[in-house]
Amino acid sequence: MSADLSKRLVPDELWELVAPSLPSSTARPAGGGVASRDQRAVFTAVVYVPTSGCAWRHLPPTFGMSSAIAHHR
Repeated sequence: MSADLSKRLVPDELWELVAPSLPSSTARPAGGGVASRDQRAVFTAVVYVPTSGCAWRHLPPTFGMSSAIAHHR
């Protein structure tokens, strides 16, 4: 995802308000799973869907995650 799009959808002021309310990722006791994603990138994808009007399944690959990951968050 381009930094320009990220800064336009989620400016620093908005990110400073939202970041403290997001859950922190915790390691699974048994290990495994997938590496956690950059929270700002996930939040940007979540903001993109309703502001662009696209369906979750059409989330562009430039966001670097599947639509399922963004939708779950």
